[in-house]
Amino acid sequence: MSNHALRDKDYDLVSTIYHAAQGEDICCQYMEDAEKQGDNDAAQFFKEVQEQNQQMVRKGKEMLKKRL
Repeated sequence: MSNHALRDKDYDLVSTIYHAAQGEDICCQYMEDAEKQGDNDAAQFFKEVQEQNQQMVRKGKEMLKKRL
């Protein structure tokens, strides 16, 4: 395997980071939508999911740094 190629597990890590970042952005929009409609319970839920995704992005980036 070439040094320039990503192993499957590393590609999977990059993909997971990407999707968690997308989820973070989407939840931000959903949270704003819920707030506009006065649904505080849903807004809080989306905020919690956004924060979890943000944490996973940070953790994944730290793991990736060690591997590349």
